[in-house]
Amino acid sequence: MDFESKAKAPTTTNNIDFAQPTTTRKPLELLRETEALLRRPTVATLVPILPPKLSSKLQTTSSLADDSFKQLSEIDLDSISDFELRPARICLGLSFIGFGALMILVLLLYLNTLHPELNAIEQIRQYWYQYIWFVSLGITGMFILGREAMRPIPKRRK
Repeated sequence: MDFESKAKAPTTTNNIDFAQPTTTRKPLELLRETEALLRRPTVATLVPILPPKLSSKLQTTSSLADDSFKQLSEIDLDSISDFELRPARICLGLSFIGFGALMILVLLLYLNTLHPELNAIEQIRQYWYQYIWFVSLGITGMFILGREAMRPIPKRRK
């Protein structure tokens, strides 16, 4: 039996030049256009079958979304400094911690209400996936806050 390949791999590769986009669009403009391409046909489909009051609210909300995304697309992402994003990162970390703690509390309430026959070890044995998820969310939030605390703050000029 001959196990060697009979076919020869080509040694030269063809370099294909792809056309470069003529205009470079900002990511937020691309998001605005993509969202509009999805939203407008959906609104046009739903408006005739909804009650008139709800239909007018949907159209108003759609036009408000157009205005909001237009304002959002005008933001230059390169002009946002790292220091300006600090409050958002702190809020995100606190949200992770709060959501993780709240969900652990809801899980404990669920277990104590609907499964009072289980002791703590049995609860963890049966619901360890949920415990791990919620504790991991809290730890992730603490990592975000810790990273933010260690980040140097630029000194202001007097």
